[in-house]
Amino acid sequence: MRLTVAAEWLNSCAGCEMSLLNMGEDFIACLRILSFVHMPMLIDHKYFEPMGEKIGFEFPEADLGIISGGIRNEEHLAIAEEMRRKCRVIVAMGTCATHGGIPALINMFSNDELFRRYYRTTVATDAADTPAVVVPPLLDRTYALDEKIRVDVHLPGCPPHPDHISAVLTALMNGEQPRLPTKSVCDTCPARREGKGAVQKMRRYTRNPRHQADKPLTEMKCLLENGLLCMGPVTRAGCAGEKGEAPQCIRARVPCRGCYGPVQKNGNQLLDMLNALASNGIDIRSLPDRQAFLRFSGAHGRLNRPGWKTRDRQQEETAAPESR
Repeated sequence: MRLTVAAEWLNSCAGCEMSLLNMGEDFIACLRILSFVHMPMLIDHKYFEPMGEKIGFEFPEADLGIISGGIRNEEHLAIAEEMRRKCRVIVAMGTCATHGGIPALINMFSNDELFRRYYRTTVATDAADTPAVVVPPLLDRTYALDEKIRVDVHLPGCPPHPDHISAVLTALMNGEQPRLPTKSVCDTCPARREGKGAVQKMRRYTRNPRHQADKPLTEMKCLLENGLLCMGPVTRAGCAGEKGEAPQCIRARVPCRGCYGPVQKNGNQLLDMLNALASNGIDIRSLPDRQAFLRFSGAHGRLNRPGWKTRDRQQEETAAPESR
């Protein structure tokens, strides 16, 4: 029996779609069962006329909906909601869809601050009004998919490894629940650890660790114990795929940047990392940029501009006592 698939990309860069194609022969094998009925990457599908008039959606119904990217504007939200109505199963593909990704870094700033910087104060352009046509209206911040619609399968990664895209598609084709890595990057890292107390302060990655590149990774001292800020303890494993190799950044002797998001779906990489560092005797006051711990997981109200409260928090605080 063939399964129909509808795919969409929202606030994203198409890296997840490239990873889908990088499945190679596995993707060709999937096409014997999967039938793509909607995918803007392959067939252009515009939802607005050149002057901004809405056209409307004509999505076909599908067994499986694959969505990459988070939700940033009204068009993204409308597409996500329509996909949810038309698809039996929704897969959030990539860290932008599951946790906000790099685009959620904008959550540190208001829309007014964004427009002021890029349309009125930048030295590269003449001052201009905020766009009111063609560009769909922005929401108040960048949202992960599950903040706006129900998501059945979360597939993080920037982008997800082709092995895990294949695993998810294969499981769904067989009517099974997909199984993805649940360990941390540290749990899969072969670097040598010497224990707590090796360093007291962290530094930015501006020079390589003290390790010869031609030596095996098992002889390289843990990058955290080198004093380099590595997000491995609080980041989900997966970038190495299913071949048992070392995590990709570690293979390049570069600290993990946290692109797979938190180990647990609802985890907070910032708080978890601060706890991990403090428990190892590291002075967290020495950290150069704490908000960077959320560079891939700033949705779900994790990364907010100073003094700003999420709409859910405001509603909770103003609700009548009997409704709480």
